[in-house]
Amino acid sequence: MQNLPNIMVAALPAFAVLIVVEIALATVLGRPLYRTRDTLANIALAAGAFVVSILTGGLVLTVLSWIYAHRIATIPTNVWWAWVLCFFADDFSYYWFHRLSHEVRWFWASHSVHHSSEQYNLSVSLRQTWTGTITGSFLFWAWMPLVGFHPKMILFMQSVSLIYQFWIHTEAIDRMPRWFEAVLNTPSQHRVHHGSDFDYLDTNYAGTTMIWDRLFRSYAPERFTPHYGLTSSIGTDNPLRIAFYEWTHLARDVAKAGNLRTALNYLIQPPGWSPDGSSLTTRDARRAAQQAT
Repeated sequence: MQNLPNIMVAALPAFAVLIVVEIALATVLGRPLYRTRDTLANIALAAGAFVVSILTGGLVLTVLSWIYAHRIATIPTNVWWAWVLCFFADDFSYYWFHRLSHEVRWFWASHSVHHSSEQYNLSVSLRQTWTGTITGSFLFWAWMPLVGFHPKMILFMQSVSLIYQFWIHTEAIDRMPRWFEAVLNTPSQHRVHHGSDFDYLDTNYAGTTMIWDRLFRSYAPERFTPHYGLTSSIGTDNPLRIAFYEWTHLARDVAKAGNLRTALNYLIQPPGWSPDGSSLTTRDARRAAQQAT
């Protein structure tokens, strides 16, 4: 298969222009959508993530190519329906990657970086982890080359999804038309996902479409303006501290575990899990709230 264009790099100038436009709009309207140190942290984290992607991109392509070499079928790359299938397969993979990045602490340690900003604007879309690839997040797509999707096709569709998700990180757009909200991810639905409010936790994992959230019952509508950030503020704009904040907390918990089983549970259980129940996962907290009523 011939090389496909690097659309992520091509999109960066447009991202920059739209961020400047949003900053100007927020300034004119007197809305505190941006905070300078937070925005600079987002840019620094994006730069770090870009460097990491260059360093680890070969590993990802090598693994996916090895799986493709042992595929059980071949999906052609020169027919339109194969790209449609690839779009939905990627969207499905992203949903489960994203959901388990909230429900498994090993993955949350990386993904929490993206949720740590207490602002919600276009620059937050750039606030990306430096450790996702090395923790195996790309393996959520490993089934795709096995069934016959070419690795370059998969990586291209991942870029399409990430570019789409840029514009949904904004408060400048209220709601899209009802038919649009029913099918595709929107700023309203993604604001819910970034909310640290109890009603909004662990909802709306969508990448591009809302199909999987509705199918797997993780959908929640925007009923009130969310409070953004983690449930406990990290209290820093230092990119290094942001990048490794949750990893340091996870390492401390594992170190004090006392036995292998507890240590493993800290890694694979949802954030908030504790062996003695002194802290609760979102699911446990919701169950307790239902029992109380």
